[in-house]
Amino acid sequence: MQNQGSKRILAVVSDLFFSVKLSEAAKRASLVLEFVKEGPSVIEKAHHEKPALIIFDLNFESVEPLNLITRLKGAPETKGINLIGYLSHIQAELKQSAQEAGCDMVMARSAFSQNLPQIFKRYSGIG
Repeated sequence: MQNQGSKRILAVVSDLFFSVKLSEAAKRASLVLEFVKEGPSVIEKAHHEKPALIIFDLNFESVEPLNLITRLKGAPETKGINLIGYLSHIQAELKQSAQEAGCDMVMARSAFSQNLPQIFKRYSGIG
């Protein structure tokens, strides 16, 4: 059975070491992963490329992730894109704010990291 092409994922992440982990997991799941470090680029790519998933480091303050999440979920063209945010397990207020902004799933960074293979497998359509 032929795969219909690679699924695309955007990652709005600043941590270089975590970026490597994401890249390796995406490669194993046959996903195309692109890192985006500027807010306007996230909005533009979401509109034009329609990724299957956008991953947000909710502590990447310079891109204003909560604002981006609100804008993505508020636009008819992008509201269907799945958004996953991760943060420190002690940031209950930020978790609440991200959920209220429209983030589909908010996880502690450790849980996100641990479940990364299963998360990417879900978006790859493999298995």
